[in-house]
Amino acid sequence: MVEGGGGAAEEAAAVDEDDRLLRRYQALMAAVPQSVWAMSSDGVVTLLAGGGFVEKLWRPGSGASWMDAVHPKDRGWFERAWRRAVRQRSPLDEVVRVRLEGDPGSFRHVKIIAAPVLHQDGGDEWVGTATDAEEQWRTRVREKLLARMAAVPAAQELSEAFLTTASAVVPELADAVAVFRVRDGVEAGTRPAEGLTTTASPERVGIAPGLPPLPPLEDDFLLGPVAQRAINSQKALLLVFPPDGPPADGISDASARWLREAGATGVALLPVVVDGRAVALAAVATCRGNPPPDETDLSLLRDVFQQMSGPLRRTMELQSIRESALALQQSFLAAPPSVDGLTITALYHPADSAAEVGGDWYDAVRLSADALALSIGDIAGHDLDAATAMGRVNSLLRGLAYDSGPAASPAATLSRLDHIVQALDSPSMITAVHAVMRRRAHGGWHISLSNAGHPPPLLIPAVGPSRYLHGLTAPDPPLCVTDAIARTTLGAVLREGDTLVLYTDGLVETPGTDIEDNLRRLRACTDALVGRGMSLPALIRGLLPPVQDRRDDIAVIALRAGPEGDGARRHP
Repeated sequence: MVEGGGGAAEEAAAVDEDDRLLRRYQALMAAVPQSVWAMSSDGVVTLLAGGGFVEKLWRPGSGASWMDAVHPKDRGWFERAWRRAVRQRSPLDEVVRVRLEGDPGSFRHVKIIAAPVLHQDGGDEWVGTATDAEEQWRTRVREKLLARMAAVPAAQELSEAFLTTASAVVPELADAVAVFRVRDGVEAGTRPAEGLTTTASPERVGIAPGLPPLPPLEDDFLLGPVAQRAINSQKALLLVFPPDGPPADGISDASARWLREAGATGVALLPVVVDGRAVALAAVATCRGNPPPDETDLSLLRDVFQQMSGPLRRTMELQSIRESALALQQSFLAAPPSVDGLTITALYHPADSAAEVGGDWYDAVRLSADALALSIGDIAGHDLDAATAMGRVNSLLRGLAYDSGPAASPAATLSRLDHIVQALDSPSMITAVHAVMRRRAHGGWHISLSNAGHPPPLLIPAVGPSRYLHGLTAPDPPLCVTDAIARTTLGAVLREGDTLVLYTDGLVETPGTDIEDNLRRLRACTDALVGRGMSLPALIRGLLPPVQDRRDDIAVIALRAGPEGDGARRHP
């Protein structure tokens, strides 16, 4: 009896100790921000213990499957990860969004760790923890996105910054992003004029797979009143749509049609402010049953898109500098003069890549009724310094040519220019062609020209193949590379119907290609176009390489002798 009583007492003591250990464990779990759960092999979830935050999440007994509580955007990948863990009986460690209890549209990031428990009878169950990971996730994602944005360089166009941002938030935070550059954003604290409608150009978009493509939007796209309000207030606006789609008013017609087709549930409008002015507007949409952004999502989106202000400011500053340089450059490229018996056309195209201008120029000066001086040249460099140096050199050559008169030798004029520039300035290397054309008594024009390291002029006869004007040896050295050199003058004749084309190296030079091959291709292209009987301006435009192949500035000035547009001047 004593032994039996002792055994019962020991068993009771052991039960009390187990109970105390369980209560201690439960107290410990209640004091830390995580919950502990178990799931049977048939999928029934039992909450063993939990911290305060778990009361806000979906709980067993809520009447729905635990997988249904996972955010729709996370459900697919998380379900695949869970099935793989079950199949392999391996631990699971993931961060996933879980619905908050009582609020179907609100979710929170939770770190779920689960491990299988294998029983002797062959069955198994899962035991795991759920820990609040919202702040850690937000910090990690913000750092990742902001680091990506910080790496965006200033570019000639704003599209790079827009594309980087759109790709960063789709599809993780949103289903579609459209960024609009505001044409007439207003400063903070001001109101637009009555009836003013803001226009914007769509720059870049990001769309999740399966959504309809955005409709074509014109460069001057009219934003709706709601977007106008976001721009004027410079504050983010969140629109949550009813099940039947967005309202008919407040949103532009094109946007409303696309939102209805995409099954949009909400749109966040986020103005991007630079120096007190809204310069861009990001429209972020959630679609196809995905819940609209909540306040935490909106805060993160606001932070990410406002980071565009840095690249936008740098890009806008470069664009302003480039526009100023282009205006300066264009001011030196006056329309060619009108000369009887000649059709003259000229054009200038800046480089299409990078926010740069160059030192290319062309010029034509009438020396008398029967004489004309032509020049074309290129100063090394692609910046404002190159453009201003071009202006000085062009003005010097123009003055020297006029002062020297029709009888002057082009080689002597270039030698004088070389001496003056080296004495008064410190420019980079300069290549140039300078020519003097004199009317012949029996028709046509005599050409005298000197080439200082420049691509050879192209002569296109009225009959027969085109040819380059160059001597038996290479052209003379460029300007500003040697103190003294005996420059040479070449002679040619421009007969009725003949064409002379002077151009800069952007027309024939492409990185990684051979200049001689490119010169041959230019001749072949010229001969093919001449066979079509084109006008001179159309011919010159036809010689330009495709926009995507242009890596340098291109300047061209061309003349055609004969009655076509007798005395006309073209400046396309």
